Amino acid sequence: MFSSYGEPEELRLAEAPVPSPGPGQVLLRVHAAGVNPVDWKIRAGLLKDFFPVSLPHVLGVEAAGVVVAVGEGVTARSVGDEVFGPVSGAYAEYALAGADRLGAKPADLDWGAASGLHSSAETAYRTLELLKVTAGDTLLVHGAAGSVGGLVVQFAVAAGARVVATASEANHDYLRELGAVPVSYGEGVFDRIREAAPDGVDAALDAVGGAVAGSVELLGGPERVVSIVDPVEAESAGARFTGGGDADYTAQALERALALHAAGTLRLPIRATFPLAEAAEAHRLSARGHGRGKIVLIP
Repeated sequence: MFSSYGEPEELRLAEAPVPSPGPGQVLLRVHAAGVNPVDWKIRAGLLKDFFPVSLPHVLGVEAAGVVVAVGEGVTARSVGDEVFGPVSGAYAEYALAGADRLGAKPADLDWGAASGLHSSAETAYRTLELLKVTAGDTLLVHGAAGSVGGLVVQFAVAAGARVVATASEANHDYLRELGAVPVSYGEGVFDRIREAAPDGVDAALDAVGGAVAGSVELLGGPERVVSIVDPVEAESAGARFTGGGDADYTAQALERALALHAAGTLRLPIRATFPLAEAAEAHRLSARGHGRGKIVLIP
């Protein structure tokens, strides 16, 4: 938890009573918790005007674990169930969650991958809905090797879209495996995108930052350009920003992701795993960006 906004060092382990589930809730023994950019942005105070929290605050928005207690009225989950999904205060050994929002963890999906699946899948599904991507479209994804970008690519390819994906050259083989056409970051990136998509691009997602204006120019307008990084940048270009809250596609996103998993095609790389005591280091790594896959904490 952290007691004041600031640097990663504000994160500290602390003892707290094990909570009891209320109506509609379950108590999880957390096996793994996903680390997301929103976590370190909350800790740093960057979102306090948009997403205020009471201090001290336990971070984390998603986890995978085992149900150890159920609250009144819960019928969807039972003690002993292995589950994953949205979990508030997930940086903990035990955490509460809404029973109806959790998914059943497949036995062959490891804890780390399950813990980081919800937010990336929900964001990926939500952005594709906002962009109205359908079969035959050409989708541009900036920052495609990240956890969200990778699932955007997989969902779009599975839907029949063609994907052009920007990333560092170290991630190009990975993106080809996902079915995308990779393009290198850096100066001249939009020229390279035009070469990769000579018939044009129908929609664009900026999952890395700094690419909204160029995408609007490429598409000839902002109507099908979305950012998940910077609302100010998106607004200045007339594009859409989404950070959640406008709609929640958890159920649809998890269904889509688990369908790919059942087919054996879902790729969920883990960028790094840290013990809970090293959450500060996990935040430092997350803030550097440009990595492949998810960062995970193990209580």
